[in-house]
Amino acid sequence: MLELLGSGLVSLWLEMAGVQIKPLDALDALTWQSSPGLVLAPDPNPTGATTVQEYLKKLITSKLVAQNLAESQGIWMQSGPMLMANHQGTTPLPAASLTKIATSLVALKAWGPDHQFDTLVSVTGPVVKGVVQGDLVITGGGDPLFVWEEAIALGNTLNKMGIKQVKGNLIITGNFAMNFQRQPMLAGLILKQTLNRATWGRPAVYIHSIMPKGTPKPEVVIAGAVKVAMQPNAQQILLLRHRSLPLKQLIKEMNVYSNNDMAEMLAESVGGASVVQSTAASLARVPQVEIQLINGSGLGQENRISPRAACAMLMAIQREATTHQLNLADLFPMSGFDRRGTLHARHIPPATVIKTGTLRDVSALAGVMPTRDRGLVWFAIINRGTNLWGLRTGQDQLLQSVVQQLQIPPTVPATLTPHSAINSLPQLGAASRNEILNKS
Repeated sequence: MLELLGSGLVSLWLEMAGVQIKPLDALDALTWQSSPGLVLAPDPNPTGATTVQEYLKKLITSKLVAQNLAESQGIWMQSGPMLMANHQGTTPLPAASLTKIATSLVALKAWGPDHQFDTLVSVTGPVVKGVVQGDLVITGGGDPLFVWEEAIALGNTLNKMGIKQVKGNLIITGNFAMNFQRQPMLAGLILKQTLNRATWGRPAVYIHSIMPKGTPKPEVVIAGAVKVAMQPNAQQILLLRHRSLPLKQLIKEMNVYSNNDMAEMLAESVGGASVVQSTAASLARVPQVEIQLINGSGLGQENRISPRAACAMLMAIQREATTHQLNLADLFPMSGFDRRGTLHARHIPPATVIKTGTLRDVSALAGVMPTRDRGLVWFAIINRGTNLWGLRTGQDQLLQSVVQQLQIPPTVPATLTPHSAINSLPQLGAASRNEILNKS
């Protein structure tokens, strides 16, 4: 703390917190803020606190929230070392998919943004005239986005290797999921169907139609059944390695669509919910009690996170991403840039990076928005109530009110500018991520 005070960064922020407008370059300097634990004082400008108080009153008067749930609404809003607003901000509340912030943070720290999960393809017998004289073995490595395109590319690569038939079974082992189906038998059945174009249904036909023009249709006919094995066959011969998309893209896809199965698989890859919980609290520098998790996705009201902890984790992700020349917008959706997924039909201020969360009676929103007069404003809003549409509308209006008073910056700060190449999924096509290891 003394180093921070002596560095001039706090005085820089205090200058910016005044009425005078400073150069935009100063906004980028605000990335030093590392957690809500660095709050030094309340904001002398009452904009945030006043706006939030009005918002909370409106929740009750408009009957969006019952009177007895008034204290179940949590808000934390911070810019630099100044606390702009706090209502139940340190109380762990049902957080829904804000839980994925914790999963993102811990996975990014554990694996790094360029990590890829391997899916291995082996055989238990020789290949004779295009026919595998044994089983085809799939060893999953935890790829959370192994979908139709991956399986089609896999089948086409096997065809290029001369393999068109398998006399034995399709054996599934390891941590394998397909199309977000994590039950290995069902995932295997989907894979078997996809490897043979003659058994395609409408979904596979549609996916192939939107793949690059000229993509072949695979023909790998498996005569036997789908079976699940706890351990791989010691005699199997490794043919092919399929690599997942890089983790940075997996995290972005997970957060854009708030995909629960992807979150569960990433949480499992780092050791499970308990590891995510303790590691996230440590990295975010908040008390362990403010992050309570039973899984990595947010399904279930037992997943509880305080608004302060949600902000702290986002700051920690920004800090970690910066060490890899990335930023938060490369890992979470940004309004005005990502128009798909959970941002659809929302009215969030431009260039705001966010994560949404929804359960039956929970609507949550956390993120960071750039402003002209306060630099980066970090926020978390956790609402309890059954009118989810009304609660979402209220959250959007709250952010719009804050940014209207603090003004939109003329340009997006470099610290929140997404790298377009990183955010382009077709950049790394499924076929290019297949590596032939043995032509048999």
